[in-house]
Amino acid sequence: MDFIIFIAAMSALIFGADFIIRESERIALHFNISHFVIGATLVAFGTSLPEMAASMMAAGQGKSDMAVANVVGSVIFNITLVLGAVFLISKKMLPKRNLFAQDSAWVIIPLVLFFIMVQDGVIGRVDGLLYLLLMVSYLVFLFTDSKEDLGGEIDEDLIKDKFNWGKTVLLLTIGFALTIGGANFVIDSGTNIARVFGVSEWIIGIFLISLGTSLPELVVSIVAVKKGNAEMSIGNIIGSNVANFSMVLGAASLVNPLTVDLLATKFDMLIMIAASIALVFILANRLYNKAGAIFLLIILALFIQNSLV
Repeated sequence: MDFIIFIAAMSALIFGADFIIRESERIALHFNISHFVIGATLVAFGTSLPEMAASMMAAGQGKSDMAVANVVGSVIFNITLVLGAVFLISKKMLPKRNLFAQDSAWVIIPLVLFFIMVQDGVIGRVDGLLYLLLMVSYLVFLFTDSKEDLGGEIDEDLIKDKFNWGKTVLLLTIGFALTIGGANFVIDSGTNIARVFGVSEWIIGIFLISLGTSLPELVVSIVAVKKGNAEMSIGNIIGSNVANFSMVLGAASLVNPLTVDLLATKFDMLIMIAASIALVFILANRLYNKAGAIFLLIILALFIQNSLV
């Protein structure tokens, strides 16, 4: 029964995120927000809502391992699985934006702050507030740095639709309800599954839950690159990872301080570092192709192999 609940809850998370993403795009189109900002903020935050809801629920229930593991695993899956799949299926990606010069710092800064904060074994409420301030600085950076217009990244059906605040607010409310409600059931069923198989909450959080909550990023990024929107797909992942560290961990640590055992989780932490460095290397060398995909998928294979043994 727990497996059925888990699958149903994951479906609610994904459908809820989809409502939020689509209505966020509708708002962005209405107010003429630039297309890279859509990918790195509205879409990125929308696809990060499952992670945020799941980690906050886990923190509220005193399950620090699951809350932190969800973020660590999501960062790994976002870079290796999502971007790996995007680079693998894309025929040609030529982003106009200089992603290395303009955005690579935002891959590294949240990661560095994470390891500074966890040296004492706890991500406390002050750390959480600092992370939320980082999120604000990222938003300021994006809205002052990006001068591009919307281009062709918005669904054509949205362009044809007349903007309706009532409909948009209703669908956003449904999306948030599905996301938060789904997250609650994901945590409960995930914990029960872990107990049945004798698996630790860390493994459930870093593999099962983080993989499930990364599915929105995967779907949105693949759809974006299929439409020729390379900036949106890569911006989605960079923005999602910034949100995972700052917004997700920040909000979760405000609910309840999070304990982190670096020694017990060192392999997963090293994989997260390796994936982040690999992404910066790909941005620097513009390896938006099958070579970059293979590079990332090798890291993913090492992560999965260790998680399943």
